[in-house]
Amino acid sequence: MLTRRHFIQTTTALFSASISGPLLADTWPTEAQKAAWDAQVTPPGYDPATSNPWGVHPRFLPQRVVAKDGLVPGDIHVDAVARYLYHIEEGGTAMRYGVAIARGKLYEPGTYTIKRKVKWPHWQPTQNMIDRDPELYADIADGMEPGPENALGSRALYLYVGNRDTYLRIHGTPHPSSIGGRASSGCVRMIMAHINDLYPNVQTGSTAFLYSAEDSVVRQS
Repeated sequence: MLTRRHFIQTTTALFSASISGPLLADTWPTEAQKAAWDAQVTPPGYDPATSNPWGVHPRFLPQRVVAKDGLVPGDIHVDAVARYLYHIEEGGTAMRYGVAIARGKLYEPGTYTIKRKVKWPHWQPTQNMIDRDPELYADIADGMEPGPENALGSRALYLYVGNRDTYLRIHGTPHPSSIGGRASSGCVRMIMAHINDLYPNVQTGSTAFLYSAEDSVVRQS
């Protein structure tokens, strides 16, 4: 049986090695539990284009838009100014979602590869996060089990540079009111019902472009 001490030691070792596989955890949710959580974070009668129990600005609801010429289907583009994520589709369209990005200088523009996808992931704050705000992370420094209150929410897309895990994610959030703002410690946040829709359409190996404010999709228009 995996003890709590061994779990912490093993998890620390895995993070130090820039893992490419799933973290060890105290518990693993069953498929039935995942389905129950999905139902919990999905509004009754959910319509992506109109359902808005979160009270976000209507422009942050999912919308199919015309994509710019030359963009590769399957890739993701994150606009730091408008707070949009675009998933490029075949036929010259894209699905657009509202997001929150990192606060201050924690936002890291760049080109990343999505090398992992996880439903109802586990999460552990990085050492940098703990160092910046030890009181905030004191009770969860060893990690959080999956569930609707987990910081990564219902789905996570893991961003890599080469084989290095950057610890940046595109993920669901238990704080939908943050959408449209700058709130995270580096990741791109989405409403859980929205990333649940996006998730099955994203393939591992796809590219994610996180644009700076100077080079955002909007400013290139």
